[in-house]
Amino acid sequence: MTAPAHVNTTTPTAAGSDVAPAPDAHPEATSPGWTLLGLIVVVGLAAAVDYLDSHVPLWSEGTWFGGIAGSIEFPVYAIALGFAANVALSAIGVIDRLSAAFRTEFFIKTGLVLLGSAVNINVIVSAAAPAIIQALVMISTVFLFTWWIAGLLRVEPHLKALLATALSICGVSAAVAAAGAVNAKREQLAYTAGLVVVFALPSIFLLPWLASLLGLSAPVAGAWIGGNIDTTAAVTAAGAVAGEDVLEFAAIVKMTQNALIGFVAVGLSLWFTLRVDRRGADGTAASATRPGWREVWQRFPKFVLGFVAASVLVSTFAAAAPGLVADDTSWLSTGVASAKALQTLFFTLAFVSIGLEFRVGALQEAGWKPVLVFLAGTLCNLVVGLLYAQVLFGWVFGGLF
Repeated sequence: MTAPAHVNTTTPTAAGSDVAPAPDAHPEATSPGWTLLGLIVVVGLAAAVDYLDSHVPLWSEGTWFGGIAGSIEFPVYAIALGFAANVALSAIGVIDRLSAAFRTEFFIKTGLVLLGSAVNINVIVSAAAPAIIQALVMISTVFLFTWWIAGLLRVEPHLKALLATALSICGVSAAVAAAGAVNAKREQLAYTAGLVVVFALPSIFLLPWLASLLGLSAPVAGAWIGGNIDTTAAVTAAGAVAGEDVLEFAAIVKMTQNALIGFVAVGLSLWFTLRVDRRGADGTAASATRPGWREVWQRFPKFVLGFVAASVLVSTFAAAAPGLVADDTSWLSTGVASAKALQTLFFTLAFVSIGLEFRVGALQEAGWKPVLVFLAGTLCNLVVGLLYAQVLFGWVFGGLF
């Protein structure tokens, strides 16, 4: 059955700004008291996530769960606690009153800007040839394949954009960037985030095992892991399982893909502004007037500018004074470490909010088609990712490592 036409339940308040509460939310949802209480809930859950992330491995040490607990990253705890709180708050009827504080887009866009400080352009350039080529061909191949298969199954265009972006770049972070660019529904973002987590967890253990089984070299294994697993945290966990030498290459490849989030977000923003959102539910043109550049600018994902600025600024300082990077006590190293801590905080707040915003109706509306699309895209990612990693890091540029 064809997915329902896109009905925008969010209202753009300013260019690239966070979304406003859904129109059918309770009036109290915008009152300062309920918003403050909602913010306390979000921050409290984020604190609980940090506590679980640091203590569960200690509690489970020596048990059957101990080996798994060490590889479970904070997004899993955050989304799980968000879902649990969602159920509890819905049961007592206050979820909508608190919803103004569930600012998923604001939290994660802030986190993405801070992520820019960790994208050192100098490091990427040092592994320029294989890493950049793989990032470009992987993103293009997986994005286009996922977009095509989603089109065959008639997945709603905005959800299709989220699925393709999440699979081809870096999971939830990329999906949120795409959601802001195409003005997708919150429920669609929550659904996509859930799929990313479900598929990423097994990959933490599956890919290192397959890499060992296939006898892949460290560069090839790292490139395969970094190019396949959809979240940076899960890539780090899988790389650690496979070994430090593998982790180094996995991190570089994933960092290179992360750097392309902004380009994809801008492209999606232009495509949906100029083409998709000008069509009605029946696919016919909704307006004969072509959107002006003002509308394009309003839909432009502004966080991209902050992401690029942070990356360029840190990379410039690192290139001008390499000693600052080597010295862990320097102002540059401590500043980057602080930015990374803040990035983790905002991502935690965002993942908690994703769980809190989730609605079961989104699953019923979307059905199983997005799951099939995600499965097909994941299989494509595994196969072509291994091929590209072997060709680039094993054969063509293998002599460099």
